[in-house]
Amino acid sequence: MAPQREWFEQDYYATLGVSEKATAKEITKAYRKLARELHPDKNPGNTTAEERFKEVSAAYDVLGDDAKRKEYDEVRRLGPVGGFGGGRGPGSASGPGGFRFDASDMGGAGLGDLFGQMFGRARGGPGGGRPGASGVGPRRGADVNAELTLDFADAVRGMQTTLHLTSDAQCGTCHGSGAQPGTSPTICTTCAGRGVVDENQGMFSFSTPCARCAGVGTVVEEPCATCRGSGVERRPREVKARIPAGVADGQTIRLKGRGGPGRNGGPPGDLLVTIHVAPDTRFTRSGNDLTIRVAVPFTLAALGGEVAVPTLDGPEVTVRVKPGSQPGSRHRVRGKGVTTKDATGDLIVTVDVAVPTELSDAQRAAIEALAAAESATTVTPGGSA
Repeated sequence: MAPQREWFEQDYYATLGVSEKATAKEITKAYRKLARELHPDKNPGNTTAEERFKEVSAAYDVLGDDAKRKEYDEVRRLGPVGGFGGGRGPGSASGPGGFRFDASDMGGAGLGDLFGQMFGRARGGPGGGRPGASGVGPRRGADVNAELTLDFADAVRGMQTTLHLTSDAQCGTCHGSGAQPGTSPTICTTCAGRGVVDENQGMFSFSTPCARCAGVGTVVEEPCATCRGSGVERRPREVKARIPAGVADGQTIRLKGRGGPGRNGGPPGDLLVTIHVAPDTRFTRSGNDLTIRVAVPFTLAALGGEVAVPTLDGPEVTVRVKPGSQPGSRHRVRGKGVTTKDATGDLIVTVDVAVPTELSDAQRAAIEALAAAESATTVTPGGSA
């Protein structure tokens, strides 16, 4: 696209508070922070915040697009424009309206190439015009953030659910046209539906967004009463979502095309769902492994034996406890953990030794006999049994 006149006058990096070497991620992060702080919904009636919000949006519209940012940086690199009416100077070329540039910056490129890249609509040369160039093209809708809390088992298994949101959506009355039902937007007579008007500046012609239609190319003569002509309304809506098996606490799931509506025919944004997993009374999770603690009698830990262990899905499994197993010993059951698209984990069973709080006479006699036997075989330091 051809550079806009505002590019010569605005420092978009300063508007977003980032350096010229900022990464695309840093630019997006700065924009989102400012947009949240300055959004009209958060600052009702604050005209200063509203204007600042527009400036931030305009800056991100350029810097958030790799191609536009490249052209914008090239405009800044080539030097200042003399107010669109500066005089000639040493080492510069200028006509009526005087675009001033440093010839050393051309790098061997011809005037046609330079002006063709910079302005796109240089007059008086072959290939100079670009009929139908658009001032405001389709814009992708905003991403929408949501949160969802799942039971532990549902997070492991995966599920289908319905999210209940309140967010910007296509107007249900006019279906996004912005026009009152029964009417339609009309072609803008100022720009003939192109969305841009030509502004002559001496030897050059600049394309700027049409002020009457805001660059859309159409005008809503009878605005929809619900959305006031914007085509967008804030309303409750339901979104069906499939939660994949094995989703982890704190993970974010992206639902393509379920975010805010696009503008000027642009695609919708995405819905970003942050998952919170409620704790389970029996199981915990470590990566793709499930862990559980099982209490066994002292006699079983000492003599060895089998113990039934519950699983999250399906019947219990039998775990063989070796004789002399100590409290905290771990036993692995293969393939009984969390299954994701990449792998299946195991069930890790930790043995706890249960100490009885009450004993029958027979149990007490047996334990006392064991204690006596242990005393008889105790090895004293430096001595023998």
